[in-house]
Amino acid sequence: MNERGQATVELVAALPALLLSALVALQLLAAGYAMTLADGAAEAGALALASGGSAAEAARGALPGWAEGDVSVAVEGGEVTVRLRPPSPFGAVADRLVVSSSAAARPAP
Repeated sequence: MNERGQATVELVAALPALLLSALVALQLLAAGYAMTLADGAAEAGALALASGGSAAEAARGALPGWAEGDVSVAVEGGEVTVRLRPPSPFGAVADRLVVSSSAAARPAP
């Protein structure tokens, strides 16, 4: 039995699985990063709301430029909710990984 080239064949066979694993890992990292950003933006919005400013403007201002079209900010009572779609080369995947974070504040007396 000739085993020449077996390692090359195994590498070629394993390469798609390795690439898929890397894509999944990067997508999960992007979702985690988006969650961190949403947390900070919700807190910034709540702080602005407590000081009498625009919560939506503050929340959007706390996010990087790439998130501009992928964010929605809702203000209800004293609560600010930020929903953020993580970056992804696959739109359907990003739509399923949308993260949400809320922060509440009371207005200053």
